[in-house]
Amino acid sequence: MDIRPIRTDDDHRAALAAIEACWGAPEGSEQGDKLDVLLALVDIYEAKRWPLAIDDSFDPVDVLRYAIDELGHTQSELAELFGSRSRASEVLGRRRALTVEMIHRIAEAWKIPADLLVRPYKVERAA
Repeated sequence: MDIRPIRTDDDHRAALAAIEACWGAPEGSEQGDKLDVLLALVDIYEAKRWPLAIDDSFDPVDVLRYAIDELGHTQSELAELFGSRSRASEVLGRRRALTVEMIHRIAEAWKIPADLLVRPYKVERAA
């Protein structure tokens, strides 16, 4: 088992690829043990690299804006996930609520924990 500390974003990407390759390995097997160790290392790296100070005012739209502003994602990527530029704009402008399908797509594509996206938040209604 060749596992090293995760110190850079490149190391992080490599660890995520290794996790994907090990995904579904039986617990207790060599691949399963490797998966457990990699998951722990990635969790520690992500907590240090992208700390999230979550309070009651921190909502799913804030999470999306953080992903766009700080993690290198774009509103165009979000539009691709939603199938529409206007839908992405409406969500970011708090005029449309996230659906379960949207949350699932974001969580899968951007590796954002879904529990950060399912929190209740206020949606502005058009006048």
